[in-house]
Amino acid sequence: MQKLTESAKGVYIIAATPFTDDGALDLQSLDTLTDFYLRCGVHGFTLLGMMGEAHKLTADESIAVVNRVIAHAGDRQVIVGVSHAGLENVRRLSHEAMIAGASGVMVAPPPGLKGDEGIYNYYAQVFQALGPDIPVVYQDYPQTTGVYLPVNVFERLVDDFKQLVMLKHEDAPGLAKLTKVRESEKKAGRRRVSILVGNGGLYYPQEMRRGADGAMTGFAWPEMLVEVYDLFTQGKAEEAEDLFDIYLPLVRHEVQPAIGLALRKEVLFRRGAIKSPKQRAPGSSLAATDKTELDNMIKRMERRLAASGRGAKLAAE
Repeated sequence: MQKLTESAKGVYIIAATPFTDDGALDLQSLDTLTDFYLRCGVHGFTLLGMMGEAHKLTADESIAVVNRVIAHAGDRQVIVGVSHAGLENVRRLSHEAMIAGASGVMVAPPPGLKGDEGIYNYYAQVFQALGPDIPVVYQDYPQTTGVYLPVNVFERLVDDFKQLVMLKHEDAPGLAKLTKVRESEKKAGRRRVSILVGNGGLYYPQEMRRGADGAMTGFAWPEMLVEVYDLFTQGKAEEAEDLFDIYLPLVRHEVQPAIGLALRKEVLFRRGAIKSPKQRAPGSSLAATDKTELDNMIKRMERRLAASGRGAKLAAE
């Protein structure tokens, strides 16, 4: 597998981890889910992220997921989330993932990390532990980690560590921050790194306009993320926004705290990508009212897609 570089772009889907109704890892559904994502046109995969319930997997299960997807993903790049409270665990999973054929790893700062020097020194230790040959994605998600990444600290890391090749940008509000990163890269001698955006895609068109290279998120209609990206690269920003607007109510609905993953898994289940929408305990579940609400929102989206002439074009089943 080709290693991740600063030129990475497109849609790297944050993959769900399928479980059976009794909570066992479902590798067969992992195959059908991978096939579903491929039919939707994704450019790459990100495994063992927060959406992937990585913290609920054993070490052996984590590697089993990585091996299974890499074997099924063809020429698509695979990034593996390796964040952990212990640096030795980060090192071990990173090396195992790269041996399995991953293109790079993603590391979030440990919750509660304090101060600019604290952030810089932590990642300096990560890069030393991993070595210069493992490409790294900085996952910037302060809403979950409680760690805010100042632009000047990120600039220092980019300047000092060549293996840092991508920013997973999920700060919110973060549009000004994205602009500052792109502006800072115009300084002589500074590298331009890849920026893929998350937050469910909630701010996706605006982030693309500000210099993002694509999305790294888990929205359950990945074909929308792909076509919006394609339209932007074709210079059709207004058409991209029009398409995004059709899906926006469901984008917004999926980013709800507590039940967002339950909604995503329910949609993936309905679309035939996985056999069960079950999360491994502890996990949230949908009430009958939640499912009826989701039904109505999907029907509205489908009507709007049909009216726009895009319904058949975007069908992924």
